[in-house]
Parts: sequence; structure tokens; C-alpha cells
Amino acid sequence: MASYRERDVVMAATMYYLQDMKMETIARHLRTSRSTVSRLIKRARETGVVEITLRPGPSRAPGLGQEIAERHGIDAYVVPVSDSATDDDRLQQVSITTARLLARWFDSDMVLGVAWGTTLAAITEHLPHKPTRGSAVVQLNGAANTRTSGMSYAGDLISGFGTAFDASVHYFPVPAFFDFAETKAAMWRERSVRRVLDVQARADIALFSVGALTGGVPSHVYSAGYLDPDDVAVLDDEGVVGDVCTVFVRADGTYRDIPLNSRATGPAPAELRRIPRRLCAVAGGNKVAPLRAALAAGVVTDLVIDEVTAAALVEEP
Repeated sequence: MASYRERDVVMAATMYYLQDMKMETIARHLRTSRSTVSRLIKRARETGVVEITLRPGPSRAPGLGQEIAERHGIDAYVVPVSDSATDDDRLQQVSITTARLLARWFDSDMVLGVAWGTTLAAITEHLPHKPTRGSAVVQLNGAANTRTSGMSYAGDLISGFGTAFDASVHYFPVPAFFDFAETKAAMWRERSVRRVLDVQARADIALFSVGALTGGVPSHVYSAGYLDPDDVAVLDDEGVVGDVCTVFVRADGTYRDIPLNSRATGPAPAELRRIPRRLCAVAGGNKVAPLRAALAAGVVTDLVIDEVTAAALVEEP
């Protein structure tokens, strides 16, 4: 009986996929019902009798991914998008791919460090539920500013990752930028702050994007009141092209002598580089310059990027 059923599976699949016959016609040939034919065809797919291959149109994505990987010594995942895709479309496609990769890599007894921002908020919308045990999610940079505590925005974002992975959550209730470097130095000696910094230091994966000063989908740090006009003027004078975890970088990846960084609460590139896997998600042409800076600073091990932005990245600046 089993071999007879197997023969029916093959016959139904052959008539449906190769001979382009309708299910009603197949049912008459096999002297069975249309619903049974539907189950036979489904069985053919499930058992591998039929393999469906998608052959997409011409895409630059594979070649771009290889070029970026070879040039920068990282793993690059280029998401195919059309040249006419909007900034939001590109962001959504990158977010979907990033969420799936993260769910594949993050597991029990691991620590995930998460920055906040427009791209990270989009990623949370696509996280699948993957139960883990003994894992933790920790906020990488403070979110408070002169207008808000930042806890509602960053807290909801970080808790979204914790919920997706059944992980404990460690918030970082400090400002994005202190008013004085001396205040930051004093706070970094407090035990409550040290506890969060210690969890950050144990991170197995860091997830972040890069912030762009202008254009496209606005980066949250520049659009939500985190910087005064005087701060922006200093950044311009210093040749800053963007930020990583609210630490500002120049085009060549340098950052140590930029005054605002002494007041920033995110991990500096030197600290990020201690985390084994550093996943950066980027979408939008305005992110090309800060991404080049992040790559120059050596903070990226894995990059998810949309095809249009990847094409701009490989062009000479």
C-alpha cells in the first residue's frame, strides 16, 4: 500500500508540474478526489519528490557581497532590492534579514548587546520567537536627553529583543551624553552602572547600525533632541561623518580626540572590538559615509546591507 501511495505521489506531481494538468483532471485519471490530489502534491513537496527553485532576475547582490567581504575582511549579506525602492522599503528588507540572522546566531547562555536607533526599532518588528535559557540582552548606550528620559523609547526596543528570545533584560538608565566628562567618569565608578558595563563586556554579539547626520531616514540621535546646535557645530568642525552607538567617528575611523566622545555613553570602537560578533545593519544612501568610517574603525564583523547602498559603498568615495 505504501509503494502504491508513493507511485500516486509521483504521478500526481508529474501531471501537475510537468504536464500542467488541472487538479480536477488529475483526480479523474487517478480515480480519486480533488482534495486527495492536493494532498498528494503537498506530499511530493514535503518528501523532496518535487523541489521548487526560485530563479530571480539579474541581481548584483552576490557579487557586491563578495567584493565587500574581500575588501573589508567581513561577512556581508547584501539584500536584493530594486533601484526604485524607497528608503523605507530598503530599511524593511534589511531589518527582516537581520532579524533572521540574529535568531539563527543567538542562543542559550549568550549575551546580546543592543544599541538603539531607527534601524534597530525596525528590526524588532521582524524578530521571530526563539526560546532560550540563561541568555541576556543588554542595552549598549544610554538614551536620556534634555527632553525625555529615553526609557520609553529605548526600554521598549530592548525589551522587544528580550521577549523574542525569552532573555533577561539589562537596561542602561544613563543619558546618551553627559553634560560633563567628569560626571561620566564619576558615574562609571558607581556599582549600579558598573553592573551593566560588566554585562556589556560579556556580550557575545553586538547589534547596531550607523548614524548619519543628514538625509534619507533620519538617525534618531540627530532627529530627537540629543544634540544642541553647538554640538552639531563641533561635529562639523571635527569632520565627523556619523556615529556608532552614539560614539562619533570621522571618515578615516578615528574618534578618540573628538570632544563629545568623552561625554558619550556608548561603547567606543576599541570596546566594541572586544565583542566576538558585531552585526551592523545598514539601509539608505545617507549611511554610506558613516558605514565606511565604521569599517575603517574595525567595528564590523557581519554586515547586512541593501543592494543599492552596497553598490554605493563599493564605489570610490
